[in-house]
Formats: sequence, C-alpha cells, structure tokens
Amino acid sequence: MKQVSTLFLKIAIFLIGTPVLALSIFGMFYLAKNPAIPDYAQILYPIVIGMYVSVVPFFAALYQALKLLSYIDKNEAFSELSVKALKKIKICAMIISGLYVVILPFVYLVAELDDAPGLIIIGMVPVFASMVIAVFAAVLHRLLQEAIDIKSENELIV
Repeated sequence: MKQVSTLFLKIAIFLIGTPVLALSIFGMFYLAKNPAIPDYAQILYPIVIGMYVSVVPFFAALYQALKLLSYIDKNEAFSELSVKALKKIKICAMIISGLYVVILPFVYLVAELDDAPGLIIIGMVPVFASMVIAVFAAVLHRLLQEAIDIKSENELIV
C-alpha cells in the first residue's frame, strides 16, 4: 500500500513539473520575443527573467521531494537525509517567494499601464503559495527532527 501511495505522489510530482518545464521552454520564450503590447516590453522583461530564475529552485524542490519519497520507499523516512531534504525544500520555497516579491513592483507597473488591478492579486498568488509550502516544510522539518531525537534517545536508553 505504501508503494502505491508514493508512486501516486511521484506521478503527481512529474505531472506538476511537466507543464512548468513546457511553459518555461516555450511559453515564456514566446512571451519575451512577442509581447502583446510592445510598449510594455521593458517592464515585461524583468518579470520574465524572474520567472525563469524561479524555475531553478522549483525543480530543485521537486527533486528533493522525489528524494524524500524514495527515502520513504526504503523505510528511511526517519533519517537525517529526510530532514535535509525537507530543509532544502523549505529554502527553495523561500527563494521562490522572495523572487516573486521582487517581481511584484513590475507587475504593479503593468497593472497600472493596462488598468488591470486584478493582475496584482494574481501576481501575489505565487508569493503566498510558496510561503505556505515553506511553512509546511518547516513544520515537518521540526517534527521529523524531534522524532529522530526521541528515537535516538530511546535507542540509548535500551
């Protein structure tokens, strides 16, 4: 049963990563070459560059999630390797959030020029989503570290 659930999560990670990879290869490249309104190109380029830079920690976090699932498959869920993977996921999520916070002023400029205030709310979604992931990974990191500490204390007592 555990193998099936981790296989399902591995497939879900693959399905999450595939559209992001396709969008980063084709979509953002097309957007950078052909902006909808050429007057916005100088404002659009920092947004596209920030999105490209955020792809690196995104895929690093997905890789760490796959490693974490492989540790679970090997019955090494309560190990220092799992703690390190969760810590790296937390750091990647904070980096992504920070990058999108840096991008938000440019999104504000595009929203002002285009008179689209909803664009700012859409620009805030990645910031809050990655912060939720960072907080969740931090909580899991702390709980897992405490469980490992308790396990090591029990091994020393017995």
